[in-house]
Amino acid sequence: MTIVKSINTVCLVDDDEIYIYGIKKLIELKQLCPNLIEFRNGKDAIDFLINPDNTEELPDVIFLDISMPIMDGWDFMESFSQIKPNLGKKITIYMVSSSINDDDINRAKNISDISDYVVKPITYDKLLELFRLAA
Repeated sequence: MTIVKSINTVCLVDDDEIYIYGIKKLIELKQLCPNLIEFRNGKDAIDFLINPDNTEELPDVIFLDISMPIMDGWDFMESFSQIKPNLGKKITIYMVSSSINDDDINRAKNISDISDYVVKPITYDKLLELFRLAA
């Protein structure tokens, strides 16, 4: 049973293999959305978003980690703010991190393109709430 029908594609941008495995399994088992794409760093995600061949596959929701190699979540958000006007689609971004540092939380809350800051691990109830808010 698909619980949140308007979320077609979710993008996971995180280099934590265990987190990726867990959240993918949870989304798949609960059938929260039919399509999942994943990237291990922000640069690969930005490259995907700006590629015109991927226009039909743009995600509805991005779960974005802060600490990643090559391009972290903060640098991703700087690039995202520049490409956002050209995407032609509303994408909801949740910053998902194990950091409970107030500086990280406040920094994320001051970026208007970030809908919420979520501390890992994400429970099923929280995930369902995030999907409903993004729908």
